[in-house]
Amino acid sequence: MYDSRLLLLSPQDNVLVLRGAIDGGEDIKVGDATVRVHERIGIGHKIARHAIRKGDKIVKYGAPIGSATMDIAVGDHVHLQNVQSDYTPTYALASSEEVPK
Repeated sequence: MYDSRLLLLSPQDNVLVLRGAIDGGEDIKVGDATVRVHERIGIGHKIARHAIRKGDKIVKYGAPIGSATMDIAVGDHVHLQNVQSDYTPTYALASSEEVPK
């Protein structure tokens, strides 16, 4: 059972996609676990469906989209801070001056 704001796109996925924002400090249901979200996570972002070990593939739509760069706990935000793309460079832009050329 999952919080109604979470969407499982494929049974093989180890992430859930947010259908609605979740605020930091909220408790949500992720499978058999109830977890506290530590930070606000916006719509369209991903959280861990179950624990993901460093080096494991991140699977969305039943396909690998990257690798975990650290251990990720159930319910944690899965994003640039803990995932590396296996296919293209990942850029987090703070300003337009940092656009890769």
